[in-house]
Parts: sequence; structure tokens; C-alpha cells
Amino acid sequence: MFGMSPLAMGFPGPEPDAVEAAGRQEEGTRVDRRHFVADTLGTAAGLTLGPSTAIGTPHITELREGLRSLYTLDDAYGGDAVRSLAIRHLRRIRRIINNGTYPDTIGRQLQLLAGETAEQCAWLFYDADDQEAARRYWGEALTAATVLGDDGLEILVLASLSMQAVHENRPRDGYDLARAAYHRAAPLGSPTLLSLIAAREARALARMRDHRAARGRLAESMRLADRPGRPAPEWAAFHGHAELDYTHGLLNAEAGHHRAAVPFLRAALAHQNRTYGRNRALYRLTLARSLVQAEDVEEGAAEAVASMEHLAEVESGRVLRRLAEVRDLLTGVDTASARESAEALADYVR
Repeated sequence: MFGMSPLAMGFPGPEPDAVEAAGRQEEGTRVDRRHFVADTLGTAAGLTLGPSTAIGTPHITELREGLRSLYTLDDAYGGDAVRSLAIRHLRRIRRIINNGTYPDTIGRQLQLLAGETAEQCAWLFYDADDQEAARRYWGEALTAATVLGDDGLEILVLASLSMQAVHENRPRDGYDLARAAYHRAAPLGSPTLLSLIAAREARALARMRDHRAARGRLAESMRLADRPGRPAPEWAAFHGHAELDYTHGLLNAEAGHHRAAVPFLRAALAHQNRTYGRNRALYRLTLARSLVQAEDVEEGAAEAVASMEHLAEVESGRVLRRLAEVRDLLTGVDTASARESAEALADYVR
């Protein structure tokens, strides 16, 4: 971010597109890295803004590049590692809005950037498993979308709130929010965006135990993913066949069909781009969970241990929660491999 690579900013492990796994970082190193990153970003943010600065297109470009960097770092490392950066970026945008001078056209772009950055803060807190903070930032982003009349931001927030509702076991709320997002997205003509939202509808329906309807929405999501049309917004770039395989695996698992879930979760992991380090960690642990629940304990234990290569780089509350689920499942199995794997995972469980 701001001309620096993740390694230069203190993030652990190789660059996001590297394939080698790094060793686990010590906790003290993680704390020092957070301080270093925060200081670096704070210094960079303070260098270019004085009182009553005239704000123009170059400032908008710089701020948007900062937001894009947050997306990239989140994909690689997860919400715990990146949320402090996002908060600083949002504060910087707010300072510019309140202290800078600019025409109305630039002002609207600044307000939209503030809303989009608040949404990214919400996502990062969601991934860090701080749902109350996530809700506050999503509320701020939804207010910005309403004031600006920006359909794109409103759709993003509604789809995100649907995801959170399912995570918090409020599937009816999740379904209603996803339907609202779908209706607003339909006129935009982006099949990928509609596919993403339909997949979230499917997740909500599965949690409501309406498995037939869930399969129907997932089938529609898969059809939409292959349909030509207008491109998806940048935030939806992660959605594709790997994500659909993962959703298919989750739907089977939630219906109690753990063995049927396994091939879809394997496919999701195999097809996921290595730049999405957090998602790869989550996919592998979910695969391990389904293998253990399908009574393929030896392989499930092996996948759980293999997930540790991702944990060297990823800091995500959702990933650690899934890790704890897998550790607990392995602890309940009386085999040598299960015990050894559970012990190996114990250091990562909060």
C-alpha cells in the first residue's frame, strides 16, 4: 500500500503470489508488525494533506489505490491483520472531506470512497469475528449509499449483511437481505454479481432447512456464473467456480451429507487462486471438518495439519473459529493420528 509491498510493511510470509509456505511467526513479531504497519501508514497519510488542501483527481486516484490495496492484503492475510490499516484509511478520507476544498463532483467521489472504505472496514471486522463492530461500519456504509443514491454500494452492503445474518444464525434475515440485494442488482446486468447474491440466498435457505429451494438457488447461481454480460464490480472478483464449489460443499454438509460435501470442498481448494490465502485456509479446514464428520478421520487429520502452512500467514477470526471446530472434532476421536493432529492445532486455537 502507498508504494510498499506487503513484505516491506511487515506482513509475514512470501508475497501473495508465491507458492512456498513460510514458518509460523512469533506473537511478538506480529505485535511489532502491526505497530510498524500502523506507523508507516499514519506517516504516509500525514505527508500529503495540509489544512485547506485543494483536492482533485490525483487525490481521488491515490485514495482509491489505497482501498484497492486493502482488498489485496485482506485476500492474502485476512481481517485481523488488515483492519487497523483500513480504519486509518477511512480516517484519512474523513479528514480530507472535512478539511479539504473541492468541487461538488470531487466531494461526491470522496463521500463514495468513505462509504466503500467503511464497508471494507465492516468486512474486515466480520472476518476478524467482531460482529458488533462490523455491524456499525456496515450501517455507516449503508447510510452513505442511501444519501448518495448509489446502487452499487447499497447492493454490496445488503449482500454483506445477508452473509453476516447467516453467520449469526439469522437465516430468515439473511434470505430477505439477499433477495433485496438481488432485486436491486438485476437491472445492472452483471451475471457474476447476480450469481454471487443467488449463492448467498442458497446459504440462507440451507440454514432455514429448505434444502430443495437452496439447491435451486445454487443451480441458478451456477448458470449465471457462466453467462456473458456486464462485468462484476471489483469487490466481487473473488466469486467464481471455486467459491461455488465451496458453497456446494457447505450445502451438503449442512444437510448432513458430509461425504457428499468432500469432493466439492476438494475442488474448491484445488481451484482457488493462491492469492486468496485466507480463503484457502478456510477451505482446507472446512474440508478437514467434513472428512472427520464423514468418519474419514485419518485423511481429515492430515488435511487439518496441512492447513498449518496457511496459518503461518493468515490472521482471521473466522479461520481460527473453523480451526477450533476441527480441533474439537479430532479431540473426540480416539486414534493416534487424531490426537497428534489435535495437539498440533492447539497452539493456534484462541
